[in-house]
Amino acid sequence: MSAAGSKYIDTEVENAINGVKQMKTLMDKTSKDHQAILHTLEETKRRKEEAVQLAREKEQQLAANQEVCNETMLALWEECKPCLKQTCMRFYSRTCRSGSGLVGRQLEEFLNHSSPFSIWVNGERIDSLLERDQRQERQFEDLEERFGLLEDGVDGIFQDSTQPLFEMTQRMLEEAQGGWEHSLGGFASESRNFSDERMVCREIRRNSAGCLRMRDECEKCREILSVDCWQTDPAQSQLREQLEDALRLAERFTRRYDDLLHAFQAEMLNTTSLLDQLNRQFGWVSRLANFTKGNDGFLQVTTVLSKTPNLEDPSAPPDTQVTVQLFDSEPLSLTVPGDISWEDPRFMEIVAEQALQHYKQNVIE
Repeated sequence: MSAAGSKYIDTEVENAINGVKQMKTLMDKTSKDHQAILHTLEETKRRKEEAVQLAREKEQQLAANQEVCNETMLALWEECKPCLKQTCMRFYSRTCRSGSGLVGRQLEEFLNHSSPFSIWVNGERIDSLLERDQRQERQFEDLEERFGLLEDGVDGIFQDSTQPLFEMTQRMLEEAQGGWEHSLGGFASESRNFSDERMVCREIRRNSAGCLRMRDECEKCREILSVDCWQTDPAQSQLREQLEDALRLAERFTRRYDDLLHAFQAEMLNTTSLLDQLNRQFGWVSRLANFTKGNDGFLQVTTVLSKTPNLEDPSAPPDTQVTVQLFDSEPLSLTVPGDISWEDPRFMEIVAEQALQHYKQNVIE
């Protein structure tokens, strides 16, 4: 009996070992894909940073000559500021949870120390790019940490901590997914973007320059944008065009970086789910790494007893109680239906299947 049951267990162990190899193959492929994504992320980040740096240089060059039409813009600026503050505070009070008083004081101070040049060159676009770059860096580091956990889970397949590692990695990814959906959304346009009001609230609290996004709501602010300071200086007009081109390029690469982070995250979630499924199915075999197989195999049958006949149906054959020990587990009592005789090949197959099922459940728990 022990030999017959062990034959079934041998087959299941072999299948589980092949499953573990499948996990390793999947992780190896994922690691290669990960390296490719990293390369693309690094290249995209480099080009994004170059575009931002170029935009900052063009902004500084324009700022050095802003006095060319200061008088015209300053007059418009004085009429723009009250409307801009009112529009921003109305939006913040209606949309954001708290802190209107503090935000109002910060905005007042910001506007008093700002110039119309900030609106004229779309200065908040560079600020937004820099803030978004910091968020992307944090998100990337977060994903890299989780990928490391994933690799540790596969590399440590013969350790008892394997299952908790997979569960923890998947849980952390799922919890993070909701928070990333906002910050990995489409890049904000030059005017106000209502699709992500939570981000706008956070941006205004951190940096009052976020209110400059609402300039299109105010007529005098819009007029500042149409001022042509260098009608007689084509070089300066070209400089502003170069600034706009650099900003558009930086925003395009920022969106591209967001898309890559999304793809990285989706691949991580998919791979984690597949590995977790394989680990639940085959990971139990890792517990046998230091187990020595006995002469009679993995399954030892210790007792076989016929149960008391069923009083409700005395003519029915009584069930059989079998006590076995599988691998290094405690002795386990199992029941085989009475209509299956001891000589039936299915008898020990049922016993072995039940014993292995109990063992797997204990390993998972």
